[in-house]
Amino acid sequence: MNRLIGLAASLLRLVPSPVPHRQERLRGHHATVDGIKYSMPVNSDDSPVLMAAFPINKRAAAAVLPGTELRPLSLGGKGLLVVTVVNYKSTDIGQYIEYSLAIAVTHGSRPAPPLLPLVFQKTFGLGQYVVDLPVSTEISVKGGKGIWGMPKHRASLDFVVTDSTVSAQYDDSGRLGCFIEIERPRPMGIPLKLAASNYCAFRGMLMKSDIYFEATGDIALGGDARARLVLGDAPGVAALKTLQPADKPVFTAYLPEARGVLDDHYEAWFLTAPSAEEAARIPGGDPLESVVGLGQGQEWLPGPDRGRTSPATSQGTSDGAGTGDAP
Repeated sequence: MNRLIGLAASLLRLVPSPVPHRQERLRGHHATVDGIKYSMPVNSDDSPVLMAAFPINKRAAAAVLPGTELRPLSLGGKGLLVVTVVNYKSTDIGQYIEYSLAIAVTHGSRPAPPLLPLVFQKTFGLGQYVVDLPVSTEISVKGGKGIWGMPKHRASLDFVVTDSTVSAQYDDSGRLGCFIEIERPRPMGIPLKLAASNYCAFRGMLMKSDIYFEATGDIALGGDARARLVLGDAPGVAALKTLQPADKPVFTAYLPEARGVLDDHYEAWFLTAPSAEEAARIPGGDPLESVVGLGQGQEWLPGPDRGRTSPATSQGTSDGAGTGDAP
């Protein structure tokens, strides 16, 4: 097994960087958007990442998606809830945590066949529809929502790493949003070069942005993956509680020091429906007014209350992984 892992790692090192050439050409340029100053490309360094994915009810997932051209990715008849928490340590807008709760999707006028989108990602518009995206700071909300249409909102967040687990929690106005804890996969040092598309609803439009990550990480698949997910009663996770996440994750990953580039190019489409009445009922995200007047504050709210998510008191999916200590 170690020999196979070593061979896979050697092959993965040969994979070219997913960062588009345009982003490299922009290196050293500067931009000011909505008053926020960026040194191009829009990147981050030395940022730990926690990931976990759980099977969900595909029909329920489809009911959460807006418009007519997003569909849940199908894996064995199930959809997929993807939890990604990034502890951004070095960015143009300071340090902050970003807590993504998303449904794996394909984009297009027709349903995609099972599994093929994992191979032909661009052909089937593979990505994730971001349902909830709490972050630590006001400036992250201003930029992420105002420029890229991401459903960001400020919340109490943490990111805790111990010798055996990695965990993150978010609270919103004193109410639990989500707690995720993974058992750290055994060290593998797999070189990863990933491109991911985010679909988000904002201003009645579907907005697509792309992010590129490079890291050396540890991954657990199938029966080796262990995680505990707890969804609370904060407004942002209400739709996710209808998805019936499975107890066991499909995979978990921990990337101790990821480097990322968020593409400044994005796409947008109107969210449509067959009738005006149906269009009025589409969950089109927040209106433009939600970002007007936001400042560039980098202050964090006090950390979330870890007491409510201890194994003895919390309810949610569990496979017995322990809880890390809060900072």
